Amino acid sequence: MSQGFLVFPHIDPVIFAIGPIGVRWYGLMYLAGFAGAWYLGSHRAKKPGSPFTEEQVSDFLFYAFLGVVLGGRVGYVLFYHFDFFLDDPLYLFKIHEGGMSFHGGLIGVLLSFAYFAKKTGKSFAVISDFFAPMAPIGLFTGRIGNFINGELWGKATDVESVPWAMIFPSDPEGLYRHPSQLYESFLEGFVLFLILYIYSKKPRPAGTVSSLFLLGYGSFRFIVEYYREPDEHLQDMAEIISMGQLLSLPMIILGIVLFVWCNKKAKSSAS
Repeated sequence: MSQGFLVFPHIDPVIFAIGPIGVRWYGLMYLAGFAGAWYLGSHRAKKPGSPFTEEQVSDFLFYAFLGVVLGGRVGYVLFYHFDFFLDDPLYLFKIHEGGMSFHGGLIGVLLSFAYFAKKTGKSFAVISDFFAPMAPIGLFTGRIGNFINGELWGKATDVESVPWAMIFPSDPEGLYRHPSQLYESFLEGFVLFLILYIYSKKPRPAGTVSSLFLLGYGSFRFIVEYYREPDEHLQDMAEIISMGQLLSLPMIILGIVLFVWCNKKAKSSAS
């Protein structure tokens, strides 16, 4: 067999275990993402003119954590394995078997935005603009967690055209594949963070930072889906458009519409 491909780093998904309880890299990546978001949020809260205090940042991230976990799980079941749920409704609670959906998690976070807006008296746009740059941090660490777990790998390829192709140990076919988790971590995490962080450093029309997040994430996810292996039961559909692309299209459209509308609204208000 050719050795032109990169060797997948064999990392035990369990860092350590005490009896039946194990600490997993995937869970640690989630915690790292929230820790990074908390650090950035606290840093921004200390700046003059910040709409939120450090305590409010901590409160919101708690609600956002619940939104990500609950929304992510419900979204995964509804979008990707609703047939499993129909056969066994308890599948919804079998989180140990894996399965989280970003789009479901986003809905959960949007609900936490609405609750936090009511609690603090701040507008939805102010809240979403303030916290939008923190989301890519969690996306970055979450995709690294997917990579460590050797899950959600990319489509089959060859080492001649993709020298960084990998064979994932959990892949029953043992094919060279795109490490699409790293593509997502780089684009949806690192690049999107830079875009939002740089853009939000100056005062911007309300709603534009969060609309840029929708546009940026939706676009990057749509692109990476061309290299990501679809779920087995959705492969026929993916020949036309994948579920990830289908769910990302509304984000792209809404992001463009909101970005243009918020800028026009700000200009008309200033004139």
